[in-house]
Amino acid sequence: MTTKLDIAPNSDRELVLARIIDAPRENVYRCWTEPKLVTQWFAPKPWTTPRAEMDVRTGGSSLVVMAGPDGNEFPNPGVFLEVMPGRKIVLTDAYTKAWEPSEKPFMTVVLTFEDEGEGKTRYIARVGHWSVTDREEHEKMGFHEGWGQCADQLEEVARRL
Repeated sequence: MTTKLDIAPNSDRELVLARIIDAPRENVYRCWTEPKLVTQWFAPKPWTTPRAEMDVRTGGSSLVVMAGPDGNEFPNPGVFLEVMPGRKIVLTDAYTKAWEPSEKPFMTVVLTFEDEGEGKTRYIARVGHWSVTDREEHEKMGFHEGWGQCADQLEEVARRL
């Protein structure tokens, strides 16, 4: 089980999830960048992630499809704004492939991965929203519970690598 860290948001439009994950940094990073691993942890159960496509490079596109228990699929397209292998990923849904603007941008995510010693990783997800209303909506959708559950699932996958 991941260990929660208390890290404050930088603004009233940001949500933060911070954990110590009991797996090496390289494994945690791989879980975010290899489609076959992303599909194993990305959605909070009972949801699933039937498909993930990723061109993991600055400017590369991403498509992660989540499916609800009823089978309805929810595609999440985006673009990688910055990729520092093993250390940092910045992605946004403001654009889709080939820098095409999305219809309704919602968030930009800054993920950092730091060695915490003893084979553990300090994992921080800073999720910036376009407005306070968007941030509030994301929080009401269950951001803390959902992203927290996903962090636990990510840890399970990363420990097996």
